[in-house]
Amino acid sequence: MQHSQNARESGNQKSRDGQVQHQHSPSNKKALGWTFWIITTYMIIEVIGGIYTNSLALLSDAGHMLSDAVALGLSYLAIKFGEKQATLTKTFGYKRFEILAAFLNGLTLVVISIYIFYEAFQRFSNPPEVMSSGMLMIATIGLIVNIIAALILMKSDRKENLNVRSAFLHVLGDLLGSVGAIVAALLMIFFGWGLADPIASLLVAILIIISGWRVTKDSYHILMEGTPTNIDVLELKKALLEVNQVEEVHDLHVWSITSSYPALSCHLIVESQADHDQVLMEAKRILQHDFHIKHSTIQVNKKGSRSMEDYHYH
Repeated sequence: MQHSQNARESGNQKSRDGQVQHQHSPSNKKALGWTFWIITTYMIIEVIGGIYTNSLALLSDAGHMLSDAVALGLSYLAIKFGEKQATLTKTFGYKRFEILAAFLNGLTLVVISIYIFYEAFQRFSNPPEVMSSGMLMIATIGLIVNIIAALILMKSDRKENLNVRSAFLHVLGDLLGSVGAIVAALLMIFFGWGLADPIASLLVAILIIISGWRVTKDSYHILMEGTPTNIDVLELKKALLEVNQVEEVHDLHVWSITSSYPALSCHLIVESQADHDQVLMEAKRILQHDFHIKHSTIQVNKKGSRSMEDYHYH
């Protein structure tokens, strides 16, 4: 009877989780798909324009857009993989693929920023001649393209999905890069200041490396099964101890399967006359409503008992 009830609870919760994913995934896929084609198309134009005008600011922004194209493609594939059903060898499915993609995106940003730093410093000693008028035109079009891409991604659930957020940061970095290229082109047109091009590149590189570091750090934390940043383990343990008839909480583990999918396992020691169903119901209510934990496994053991009675819900 107890196992049947737990099985029903498990199925109901999985259905709710599935509905949430069904609501978010289509908007994410559509946003990533549109931005991928927009960024990829303009990247080709910007590479040609950067070579033609001899502008490092344009080429650095094009390099960033190349990483964007790869990042957006990986992000799209990550969501597609995440929709695959769980198997006997991958019991959580492929949800964590999105974190691997985000981690690679972050590393890509860091590597590209280092390369831009190197090229910019080379140009400080020997500033080349840049076709500033052509640079201005291409950078202005790039700004418009990046604004459109950013607006598309802003409509997705980037705050809840680390992978989509990393793609948004890529596009945001491109947008700021276009602004930097426009300013540099104007300085060269009106003041003949050749150093404006490498300086703009350095500013873009700083923005890129900050974004890359944040995404890499967040995804690494999840890959190492660190505690979700929005969950205070001490507060969570205190809340479980306040459940009626619970005396101790042991082996408490909180981690993330992927972004917006926290998981928990713990061992509760209860009074010898405790009502297991009541304890589990209250613990479940606290975890779901107070800490937004979707997947939990709780082991219940009566105080002083040598045999353990295991109850699980999902």
